[in-house]
Amino acid sequence: MNPQDPLANLHPLRQPDLIGWWPPAPGWWLLLLAALLCLASLIYVLLKRYRRNAYRRRALIQLQSLHTDYDARREHSQYLSELNTLLKSVALVAYPRADIAASHGEAWRTFLNTSLPQEEHFGSVFNDAVYQKTCPEIDVEQLHTSAQYWIKRHKAAL
Repeated sequence: MNPQDPLANLHPLRQPDLIGWWPPAPGWWLLLLAALLCLASLIYVLLKRYRRNAYRRRALIQLQSLHTDYDARREHSQYLSELNTLLKSVALVAYPRADIAASHGEAWRTFLNTSLPQEEHFGSVFNDAVYQKTCPEIDVEQLHTSAQYWIKRHKAAL
C-alpha cells in the first residue's frame, strides 16, 4: 500500500476557452443570405402588387367623390352616368379592351355581376336608368356599395 494519495498529485482541470460568436459558421452565412433573398422577394412582390392596384385606389377615391357630389346635388341621372363611366374606365384598365369597350346594357351589367356576391348585384334598374335622360328613383346607397365592392374585389385579367 502506498501511503501517499495518487489523486493529490493531479493538477486541476483546465477549462477550454469560450467559443466566440464571431465569425459565424458558413451555415449561418447561408441562412442570412437566404433570409435576405426572401425579404427582397417579398418586398418586390408587395411593391409590384401595390403599383398594380393603384388604379383601384384612384377609382375608390373618385367613387367617394361622386357619392359626395350626389349627396350635395341629388341628381340621380348624373350620378348614374358618372358611376357607369367610372366602372367602365376601371374595367378597361383591368380587362382586355376588346372584351369591355363595346359592352353595354344587359351584357355590361352581367359582366359586373359576375364578380359580385348575390346580395351586391347591380339590379336591372341600373342598366335601364344609365341610358335614360330622366331616371326613376333608385337605391343610390346600394349602387355605391356594389360599385365599391366590385372595384375592390374584381379579378383583373392583367
